[in-house]
Amino acid sequence: MTEAPRVDTAQLLELLSVSLGVYYGDFTVAAASENLTASQGRALTVLRRGPAAMRALAGTMTCDASNMTGIVDRLEKRGLVRREADPADRRVKNVILTAEGERVTDAIRAKMHLTQEGLAGLGPEDRDTLYTLLERVFLTAPATT
Repeated sequence: MTEAPRVDTAQLLELLSVSLGVYYGDFTVAAASENLTASQGRALTVLRRGPAAMRALAGTMTCDASNMTGIVDRLEKRGLVRREADPADRRVKNVILTAEGERVTDAIRAKMHLTQEGLAGLGPEDRDTLYTLLERVFLTAPATT
């Protein structure tokens, strides 16, 4: 006989909701301290993984392409990103994080005090476990369209 799980899916969803609320609140305050909106800060963190085409960036951030254009325009005006034509298709514009954009992204992460304190309370084994679980749940999940 299989033992019932100690924690059910509804409890996990609730804890994820609370956790993400704390994380995004912390992130929003940190982004604001760099005179950025949460969306602008999020775009920078997405671009920290590498350049992205405008359409792909909009898809990752689940926002309309026209909104993404405004976000990137404001980031570009501050020198945090730049646009370059894709070498494979000149019609496609890739957005690339500048050195200043990297600095600002690092500053946002450093100012996320609640999140930093929470993660600092984990030992190396717990960090490895958390990383593995988050990777398994979110990075191997099928993409939704």
